[in-house]
Amino acid sequence: QVQVAESGGGLVQAGGSLRLSCAASGGTFSTYTMGWFRQAPGKEREFVATINYSRMTYYTDSVKGRFTISRDNGKNTVYLQMNSLKPEDTAVYYCAADNTPRLGASQFPSQYPYWGQGTQVTVSS
Repeated sequence: QVQVAESGGGLVQAGGSLRLSCAASGGTFSTYTMGWFRQAPGKEREFVATINYSRMTYYTDSVKGRFTISRDNGKNTVYLQMNSLKPEDTAVYYCAADNTPRLGASQFPSQYPYWGQGTQVTVSS
């Protein structure tokens, strides 16, 4: 069983930065595909970024150039560095894990069997 836990959310002004962390336990973390998703009030959960075992990354268009996903296999942790934050980035951010090695980008929630509880990110204007 894989367990996933996010941390690092908070309140920040527009233009500011936050770094989210996600620790995963159980199994061989280095082979996991890890993803970040977000859900704003009244909206569906949407894909943000993903990184696979070979450190291939993929981002949704709205965060390209502002967000960076990375992983530290020694710490079983994936990070989401968020810069130049905008009010529209306000959402609950979820980390997800897929413990089957994947070659491509996993953009859909259904591709991830394990999820964290979420962490709130609020960007004020």
